[in-house]
Amino acid sequence: MTNLYDPIEATIEIAAPQDQVWRVVSNLRAMPQWSPQVAKTFIRGPIRPGAKMININREGPKIWPTTAKVTRFEPRRDVAFRVKENWAEWSFTLEPTADGSGTKVTHRRETPKGTTKLSQRLVDRFFGGAEKFRGHLESGMNQTLQKMKTSIER
Repeated sequence: MTNLYDPIEATIEIAAPQDQVWRVVSNLRAMPQWSPQVAKTFIRGPIRPGAKMININREGPKIWPTTAKVTRFEPRRDVAFRVKENWAEWSFTLEPTADGSGTKVTHRRETPKGTTKLSQRLVDRFFGGAEKFRGHLESGMNQTLQKMKTSIER
């Protein structure tokens, strides 16, 4: 049985220097361009720890807002934000590829404190249960990374 709390991770190698990849990955306002789930992102002020976000998410006919706060912002290395409604932390971590010719990007979703009861009920009722929901998230994460890679390497 799939546990909704287990981390979900997707990784890709991009044939570009970290600076170039960082400019794309760290621009959270542009997430609707990359993520199949994010329709709109609003952030007031610069992207840095403590910055607050509002996301409008979608899946088919379902549309829902979430609020989040940037929890980590280490230039050229790491950016993360925690969603208030379900306690999930989403992150992008960059490191050089093994041969040093590009950048490895890891997109991760973690729920170290679990998720809210409301989130669990919504996943069960509207998203087909934990296993289907996790599969959907993992697929979306891989799509996000692939779109970024295609754009950066163009």
